[in-house]
Amino acid sequence: MRSRWTIPPAAVAIHLCVGSVYAWSVFNKPIEALHPAWPRGAAAYTFSIAIAMLGLSAAFGGTWLERHGPRRAATVAACLFGGGLMLGGLGVWLGSIWLLFLGYGVVGGAGLGLAYVSPVSALIKWFPDRRGLATGMAVLGFGGGALIAAPLKERMIAAYGVSTTLVALGASYLVIMLVAARALDRPPPGWAPAGYTPPAVAAAELTMPMAVRTRQFWLLWGMLFINITAGISILAQASPLMQDMFARTPEQAAQMLAVIAGFNAFGRIFWASLSDWLGRRNVFLLFFAVQALLFAAIPTLGAGGHWGLFQVAAVIIFTMYGGGFATIPAFLADLFGARNVGAVHGVILTAWSAAGVAGPLLITRIREANAAALAPGASLVHIYDLTLYIMTGLLCIGLVLAAAIRPLRR
Repeated sequence: MRSRWTIPPAAVAIHLCVGSVYAWSVFNKPIEALHPAWPRGAAAYTFSIAIAMLGLSAAFGGTWLERHGPRRAATVAACLFGGGLMLGGLGVWLGSIWLLFLGYGVVGGAGLGLAYVSPVSALIKWFPDRRGLATGMAVLGFGGGALIAAPLKERMIAAYGVSTTLVALGASYLVIMLVAARALDRPPPGWAPAGYTPPAVAAAELTMPMAVRTRQFWLLWGMLFINITAGISILAQASPLMQDMFARTPEQAAQMLAVIAGFNAFGRIFWASLSDWLGRRNVFLLFFAVQALLFAAIPTLGAGGHWGLFQVAAVIIFTMYGGGFATIPAFLADLFGARNVGAVHGVILTAWSAAGVAGPLLITRIREANAAALAPGASLVHIYDLTLYIMTGLLCIGLVLAAAIRPLRR
């Protein structure tokens, strides 16, 4: 009988590869310099397409994953993600923006979604006694992928150029993910870890169509959407925000972004593991209550120039941002059962796609409007206040949604 502890390293390896998507911004300026005739900001759209495809492919691929197993799903994901990067590299080399969008954005994004849910589905089934820890281990890799990928991409672009870097990374990720996929599998029927006593009242094993018709599913969808929207609204404008509100240099802001990325990764395993003891609902209640207070306090911190206190607030917020991603799969398995969790998890990740559009759009539009209304040379310290207060209100709504979660009636 194989050890279940062979699954987490494979899951982390896959998520480290696909988590590199968070470091896409490293390519933006080099691509714009290579192709100045392309529409302004076009390179950045590649990331948005990939994230949108993540949610869609996870939603539609989750049922296929549960039917065919995590090994086959992760293998297909490796081919899509690695192949998408190589196709995107070809698009950059040929000067075709549409090939870049198709390759990295559509094909790579489809692989991204399938690769995200496959290891999580396997881990939840192998770790019924430690679901939070298991999912935290998997998505820790996704949060940490950018930490490794960003400096690696910068060095490779400087040495070999953009297209070669994309092709080389695509080929490398393809090989790593194919090897890791071989370790993914489902436990045999009736298997349970030694010493594990199932709960007296087991979760109902709902199919994905049954789960999405419940009130609990949509409460969880709303909670995930709000938690991601709040975090990603800051993430989308983090460097300008730190420069405008706290007079940081671009280099200081970049250093703080690296710290944030580290705490984002740490929060995924910390909060998900803690949820095994505190309970998933209690962890989300804590997320929303603490973040609402911190978001409401940031305008005051900016006005007073309290950089140190802002740093503390930011790292707490981003541990909870990452923790939401890691805790939600275990929450789904608790409520709807582990058998079809890959399919249910895939559908709920559409909240990520929606938040990935809503958060950045909101903070960017409000920032631009407020900055345009200021007199030349006026302080920019308050141009984010409205967004931060809107997020405070949203987080309070999230608190209400979390308080309304109840187990399914038998």
